Amino acid sequence: MPARRAIARTAAPLRQQVVQMIREDILQENLKPGQRLVESVLCETYDVSRTVIREALRQLESEHLITVVPNSGPIVTVLSQQDIQALYVVRANLEGLTANLFAQNASDEQCQQLLNIAARLDKEYRHGDVQSRELIKAEFYDVLISGAHNNVLRETLGLIHARIAIFRRFAFLDESRTEESIAELKTIIHEAAEAHNGQAAATAAEDHVILAAKYAEQEYISRNAALIEA
Repeated sequence: MPARRAIARTAAPLRQQVVQMIREDILQENLKPGQRLVESVLCETYDVSRTVIREALRQLESEHLITVVPNSGPIVTVLSQQDIQALYVVRANLEGLTANLFAQNASDEQCQQLLNIAARLDKEYRHGDVQSRELIKAEFYDVLISGAHNNVLRETLGLIHARIAIFRRFAFLDESRTEESIAELKTIIHEAAEAHNGQAAATAAEDHVILAAKYAEQEYISRNAALIEA
């Protein structure tokens, strides 16, 4: 369990602050896959009431970061190899569709926003850290999804991204993957925002996810082999 961390009261709802802190502790592996989450310990760790903790756990369960085990209670979700592969198959298809729709529907302003992100990849991705890589990747997806102009797709892809967050960060830690990712993102941006070639953009987006999946699956399984085999 992470060290005690009192919540700094801000304008954001307290429950949302706790959700963010627990989510970050899961992504940082301060709370590890399979670890049991005891309400009383969480209350002490985050210095909030049991009611707030229960509300936060319910939200994290809806994001599949937490699993409630009958007769045991909530644990940090453990994914099987099959779970990871299934998630990435769906993600690849959804992101391919998103890139295709962007090429067809995005405004000139949205295209320029995506091109501006391409120009920042060198500094914020190649020479960045985990945080800067996560931020610019999140911005890339926000612009891409906005330009697709499909709210159902936004909602569905958002759920997928929430589910893969538990191991997606591994990709930002691998320096050997960095150059490949930059090249792949630039191809998606070129095809979607410059060439307006929906099919080529879709293929590039799908290829990016498929390549990312290989590393994410390998890294997650190697870190949690004992749990997965059990």
